[in-house]
Amino acid sequence: MSQIIKVAIADDHQIFRDGIRMALKDKEYLKIIWEAVDGKDLQHKLQLKLPDVILMDIRMPEIDGINAISIIRKEYEELKIIVLTMYDDQEMITKMMEMGANAYLTKTTDPEEIYQAILTCMNDDFYFNELVNKAVLLKLQHKKTVRQFYPNPVKFSEKELKILKLIADDKTTEEISKDVFLSPRTIETIRQNMKQKVGAKTIAGLVMYATRNKLLE
Repeated sequence: MSQIIKVAIADDHQIFRDGIRMALKDKEYLKIIWEAVDGKDLQHKLQLKLPDVILMDIRMPEIDGINAISIIRKEYEELKIIVLTMYDDQEMITKMMEMGANAYLTKTTDPEEIYQAILTCMNDDFYFNELVNKAVLLKLQHKKTVRQFYPNPVKFSEKELKILKLIADDKTTEEISKDVFLSPRTIETIRQNMKQKVGAKTIAGLVMYATRNKLLE
């Protein structure tokens, strides 16, 4: 990777913002371009200078992270959103991923993993860690808490099913490309088409659909 990744931090705690900035300041390919102290400040600064990735808390004054992510997804589709919060509630995790977060980390996460999450989101759109995987699986297991996403089954081609299984196995775009002998750009197109078929906004939603309909067996 040769392009510098522009990173923004949105958190109402100065000490935490300082800590993240110090932890990431020497990381290769990263540059922190601004910090926001609350949701309103975040919305204003996004209009002034757009980052590639935003590290965002859920609980913020003025506009919280839940409302902020909804606003961001309507206006800045390509912006990568990494939720970085104290809350590890499983319903909150799945909700944020369904709303369009690209990754979900707690504030106890090691700085090196935060760095890797940023790089992975830039390369492969999403970073799935054990926290997210567990939340998604538990939601699927408890049907009474599972939202009824897609009532009508969708048919996938053999190629799409193979790619879908590789996505569920946490393979990167490059790895999938080599496995199925297609270009990374083609893999991205197929992935987008599959999301559109089932009405999923995120890869997490696509994988949940596939799991619920037993497409990964």
